[in-house]
Amino acid sequence: MNLLSIGGSDPSSGAGIQSDVKSFSEFGAYGLTVITAITGQNTSSFGMIEPVSKTILKNQLDSVLSDFKIDGIKIGMVYNSEIIKTIHQQLKKIKIPIVVDPVIKSTTGGSLIENKAIKDFQKYIIPLATVITPNKFEAEILSKSKVNSKNTIEKIANKIQKMGAKNVVITGIEGKNKKISDLVLEKSTKYLVSGDKISSTNHGSGCNYSAAILFAIANKKTIRQSVKYAKEFAYNSIKSAKKIGKGIRITGVENKDRINTELSQSINEFVKIKNIYKNIPECQTNFVYSKEKPKSTQDILGLSGRIVKAGNEVIVAGNLTYGGSKHVATALLAVNKKFPSIHSAINLKYQNSTISKIKKLKFLISSYDRTLEPNNVKKKGSTVEWGIKTAIKESKVPPDVIFHKGDFGKEPMIIIFGETPKNILKKLSKITG
Repeated sequence: MNLLSIGGSDPSSGAGIQSDVKSFSEFGAYGLTVITAITGQNTSSFGMIEPVSKTILKNQLDSVLSDFKIDGIKIGMVYNSEIIKTIHQQLKKIKIPIVVDPVIKSTTGGSLIENKAIKDFQKYIIPLATVITPNKFEAEILSKSKVNSKNTIEKIANKIQKMGAKNVVITGIEGKNKKISDLVLEKSTKYLVSGDKISSTNHGSGCNYSAAILFAIANKKTIRQSVKYAKEFAYNSIKSAKKIGKGIRITGVENKDRINTELSQSINEFVKIKNIYKNIPECQTNFVYSKEKPKSTQDILGLSGRIVKAGNEVIVAGNLTYGGSKHVATALLAVNKKFPSIHSAINLKYQNSTISKIKKLKFLISSYDRTLEPNNVKKKGSTVEWGIKTAIKESKVPPDVIFHKGDFGKEPMIIIFGETPKNILKKLSKITG
């Protein structure tokens, strides 16, 4: 997945394009950048701004858009009207998700947009937005309305939506019991997404939030799912903030869960495999990765939903969760108990042509016959465990593939095993190539 950040350069790497690249990398996406302005700032103060020329801005956009397949775009700092109009001209016909983060002031005090350019921002940038993510202060500036008993936060969101944004998310609405909420206004519904508040000043959480929304939407998540994901990501980034300089803390986006990071990256690669939809079974696909020495399926990371077929494409439904998979995780657990080096697995549609290809590749292959399943196993509902143990009973080395041809009312299936998700992707590239 390729995600593009259009915005200002922050030498402290707390916000701006540097922050977005860190976030995109953490998501397993490739981050591309187009710089609109150079800023001089650190964790204590804000210095100068030097906007780029229209010529170099257009050249950057042309270079990136002509060479890469972009899956989503985030627009951050746009300092003046010339920059705003140039971006609009280049992006107005693009049909991919665009998240607009209307940064107006830096946490360290600098103005990030000229006052006279706000009108053009409303006219040319807001209509590009699949989602726009102002905080309360930014929403008031854009709507030219103060939040009060007459002008509720909902009315202000509605004003911004009428400027052309498809979805409006106003962040940082303080509530009771140390909760902080985001108001979400979609086309025909509005709701709050709430979470715990962390009372500390930081640099970068707004960028982290909008970058996470873009990644989720580009992965075909709903607006509600994307906001929830972004809120959790931003919360963790604030919680992980570090005092790197002499001033305020910079948010941290490092995911300490290596398993989650690698599986997420591998799922992104899997869905991009050419014609992979032909290998998705009726029960859909799950991709799993276990901790060291897993004791149960709760130690195995998998999708709470599935990788589903939608026409000639595949879509990732649900989030990565420990215990999120039942059948593929159970199969992996059974193999791991005998062969502890195996930590990952994925299920594919059974096809004779696929099995023939696997045999030609000389992968280690095992199988079991579901029609021979004992009645007591069926009653206990432990079919997968029985089948896998049966398939590897005589094996001396871990299998690459285990398959079965189904039973009455039961879909035949292929499961590929490997040490890591990356190892499985290498096997898939040979099988589907």
